[in-house]
Amino acid sequence: MSDLNRILLIEDKLSLAQMLKEAIEAEGLRVDMLHSGSEAIERVRGGKRYAAVLSDFRLPGASGIEVLKQVKTLDPECAVIIMTAFGTVADAVEAMKMGAYDFVQKPVDIDRLLLLLRRAAQHRLLRNENVILRDQLEKRRVHTEIVGESSALESVRRAIEKVAPTDSTVLLQGESGTGKELFARSVQQLSPRRDKPFVAINCAAIPDTLIENELFGHEKGAYTGASSRKIGKFELADSGTIFLDEIGELGLGVQSKILRVLQERAFERVGGTVTLEVDLRIICATNRDLGVAVRERTFREDLYFRINVFPIEVPPLRARRSDIPLLTDHFLEHLGREMGKGSISIEEDARLALQRYDWPGNVRELENCLERAVILCEENRIRLNDLRLSPVATERDVADTFDLSGTLDEATARAVSAVERAKIRQALSAGATREAAADRLGVSVRTLAGRIRELGVRVDEEK
Repeated sequence: MSDLNRILLIEDKLSLAQMLKEAIEAEGLRVDMLHSGSEAIERVRGGKRYAAVLSDFRLPGASGIEVLKQVKTLDPECAVIIMTAFGTVADAVEAMKMGAYDFVQKPVDIDRLLLLLRRAAQHRLLRNENVILRDQLEKRRVHTEIVGESSALESVRRAIEKVAPTDSTVLLQGESGTGKELFARSVQQLSPRRDKPFVAINCAAIPDTLIENELFGHEKGAYTGASSRKIGKFELADSGTIFLDEIGELGLGVQSKILRVLQERAFERVGGTVTLEVDLRIICATNRDLGVAVRERTFREDLYFRINVFPIEVPPLRARRSDIPLLTDHFLEHLGREMGKGSISIEEDARLALQRYDWPGNVRELENCLERAVILCEENRIRLNDLRLSPVATERDVADTFDLSGTLDEATARAVSAVERAKIRQALSAGATREAAADRLGVSVRTLAGRIRELGVRVDEEK
């Protein structure tokens, strides 16, 4: 569980310690009670995080000032309140200079102390939320609406509505650019955790040497350059939801540690010895076929079974073409407002081209295309040339693309060959090897090679 509403109380007088503990817990805060400064320092060194530390000035083992020094070194965001019956103004000034949150005289004014602790806990929570917000603001803007009315999209919506109220792990599968993070956020928004943190991390964007540090954090001194403790994504997501995008790109070593989090909801920071427990929901996404990855032994079978509890297939944009006009209007409204251009219109032939385009980059490519067109267009009106669409991925009406003369069987045979040729080009033009293209098309490599020869697809079209 999170330690962000837990107080570390250090007081060597047992009766006073028990009285303070009961008063603090009556406020809804949790309390760990210790009776020596050295014990407290070891507890914090072990990786435990607290909203605040409430310490007596004079303690066996180590003084309250020594506790203050160690806590502020190991966990600078932690509030430390010093209590004393013998303190002087000089002591208070020294403590405040060293970063003490406040200095309290004994006998303790319980009401004032509880007010300080509530403020400290709230401050710690706000600082934690700010870290999450900064991380989210660094990412490219994410639209908060799922736009579309197609049957393919409706089936995804229905699946999300069913799984959202549970804590089950969700696996979002689909091509790059389909908006899997948007669907993950939709799961969270419909869940009981809607008001808790949502932390997203793109596993493919972080080198293998750094991904463990990003996910689990590290202790001070864990490696060269680790000058302070770092809180990882799992810890930041405590009580909320973590979204592991492109989980199929993780190495086997990190996969085993994520499996443990799924099984036990526990982990250690890099270089740490204390086991941290978290209460969170995990949503994963991938554009890979993890079943194939398991057979190729690049993805752990036990982890696959753990994350594949509730799979949801996110459709590519070409499978929901009826949503393209709605998405176009949505993006143009947003872009016009963001760029200060007001209302943006689009000519009919440009709209038709958007509808016919194959969109290998899916919704992300559509948004980028429209952003470019808004920049290029004159008089706030997008024309066909402003779209700069690649001809490789454009699909046209049947009547415009092949000969319909002859019998029905003859025309059908030509149509089938044209569709097969287009699908093979599309699979190969996405930068895939023949093995990956065959997997995407659902055929063997031998079958793909045979169709390439029979249909006359140029080998130089392969990447």
